[in-house]
Amino acid sequence: MATKYLDLMFTDAVGRAQTRYYGQAGKIAGSPERDLLGPGEIEFITMQDSFYLGSISESGWPYIQHRGGPSGFLRVIGNSTLAFADYKGNRQLLSTGNLSVNDRVALFLMNYTHRERLKILGHARIEDVRERPELIERFADPTMRTSVERVVFIDVVSFDWNCPKYITPRYSVKEVEELASSLRTRIAELEAALRAVKS
Repeated sequence: MATKYLDLMFTDAVGRAQTRYYGQAGKIAGSPERDLLGPGEIEFITMQDSFYLGSISESGWPYIQHRGGPSGFLRVIGNSTLAFADYKGNRQLLSTGNLSVNDRVALFLMNYTHRERLKILGHARIEDVRERPELIERFADPTMRTSVERVVFIDVVSFDWNCPKYITPRYSVKEVEELASSLRTRIAELEAALRAVKS
């Protein structure tokens, strides 16, 4: 079990809130300097086609941005680093600006089908592909290489799995098509059998 995440999150203010509502504060002792990603985390990350990235502005406001792509676009490099290609967008560059003054990030990864969620804390750095064009080949989707502006690297500090409670299952179009294909086949068989009986 990863312990660094709760060690970082259980601040004095959180402890006071826990004591007020539950009579005592949670305590984490002996957490490591960082929690390394294990096989379960790595497999989960590489299967995702989207995640949410939280950063903090220099005025102290949090900002959350969605990132999406083909499954595996968020790359796992070893057991402590993630990376993804960042493409041209609406030209606001809010996350990019935020990360230039505060490198702390939070990632939120959801699998609605299996009702799983993984939260990751880390430090991010941005590499401009105009200065490091070799990163495009390594991290960009082949169909979108001309749209890459940056590659974001995240040095993972810790992670935490949440329980499935209150996660409403949702399915992608591809998943629905896969689930419905056997039903369509069976309907076609039954319709053919019905036509044979009537003729």
